[in-house]
Parts: sequence; structure tokens; C-alpha cells
Amino acid sequence: MKTKTIILTFAALLIVAECFAWGQVGHDTACAIAEKHLSRKAKKKIKKVLKGKSIVYWANWLDYISHTPEYEYMKTWHFKNINADQTYEEVPPAENGDIITALNEQVSKLKSGKLSEEEEAFALKIVIHLLGDLHQPMHLGRKTDYGGNLITVISFEQEKNLHAIWDEDVVFYAHSWTYTEWTEQLDRTSKQERKAIEQGTFDDWARETYTLCKEIYANTPEGTEVSYDYIGKYTPIVEQQLLKAGLRLARVLNEIYR
Repeated sequence: MKTKTIILTFAALLIVAECFAWGQVGHDTACAIAEKHLSRKAKKKIKKVLKGKSIVYWANWLDYISHTPEYEYMKTWHFKNINADQTYEEVPPAENGDIITALNEQVSKLKSGKLSEEEEAFALKIVIHLLGDLHQPMHLGRKTDYGGNLITVISFEQEKNLHAIWDEDVVFYAHSWTYTEWTEQLDRTSKQERKAIEQGTFDDWARETYTLCKEIYANTPEGTEVSYDYIGKYTPIVEQQLLKAGLRLARVLNEIYR
């Protein structure tokens, strides 16, 4: 009985770990970048929906409520698992929904204009978080290893798992900045560059992330020692993904609140 309890607890911890993408700084950065590119109308409407609080304030909210009994049905909404022997197109939606079905559903609800004030705020908080998750490579990871949670690596002499280092370590060691510093340094694109980044659908963006995920798996086998050479290699990817998440979130919100 004791052994069974330990196994179940470990499995639960793996699922929890899989849902915490980018850590707080990453999600805050994506939302802060998005805020800078909201239209005047979108800013006004979002401020009303969120009762004066910013999208940055709610950036990490979904990570925590997804692990309460009332909202545990949303745990699978944070990712889309694709095994090594599958293509993106071959993977059906998760039984309780995945990140793509969740984004499409919540955006559709928000665009309908039929939600109550409470329902609208709820859906909006989901969207602002999941756009960040969609750009964390390990959230398109394999089901066989819980999105990298079962792959052990040594990060700066500490034993961790592949998913965890992409949530926190790669961001922290790339630049030990606050989210405002990340935003200031990353958000320096031209109008033409922003337009190019904003193009596409949730599926298009997920496929991009999945391509990065496959590269990370190939370059980070079990036992990899992660140090500054690894961080240096992937810092441009982290910067790129956080910037894309922010600009694309702005596009989605501007379309919802035209």
C-alpha cells in the first residue's frame, strides 16, 4: 500500500512539473511584451474585464488553479504530447483537451460576446497563460517521458529533469533579469518583423515549437551535463520564444477585442 502511494505521488508530481512552463519570469515577460502592443480598444476592454489588473498580474494564475480539485480537468490543457514515432498531425487531441483545443475553445468563447463578466475573465486568464506555454519547447514533448520529466540531466552540478531546466534554469542562466528587463531587451523589433512573427495559427506556432523540441531532445540525452555552453547555445531560442509568445498574444487579444 505504501509503495502504491509513493508511485501515485510521484506520478502526480510529474504532471504538476509538466505544467509549469517558463516559470514566473518567462510568463510575466510574455505578458509584459504583449501589453506593449495592445490596441487602445483592447487595453480598455481588458482592463475592465480584469477589474483594473494587468495581464501580467494573471500570467501565472493558471498554473496554480489547475492543481486544485475544482479545476484539475484543465491539467492537460497546458501541453500537447507527441511521441518520437509520431508526427504532429498524427496525434489526436487529449481526451480532456490539450493546449490547442483549449486555446481554440477559449478564444472562440471570448469572440462570441456571449460570456458573463465572470466567464469572460476566466477565459481571458486561460488564454494569456497558454500562449506562453505554447512557446515552451518541452510542452510539445513526448508522452512517454512526460514532456522530458523522466529524462535526468545535471544542471550546474544539480540533478534535475529536462523539462524542469527548460522551465527555469535555461531562462535564469541566460540572463538573471527581472521580467521588465527581459521585456525591455527583447521587445526591439521593427513593425515588419513583428508582422512576420504574428502570422499563423495556434497549430502553426505549435509546429514551430515542436521542431525546437525535437532538436532539444536530440541534443540533451539522459545524463547531459548542462552548463554555460548549453545555456549559450539555447539563449537565442529562449529569447526568440518569449518574444514570439508576447507578440502573438497581443495579436490574439487585439483580434478578440477589436
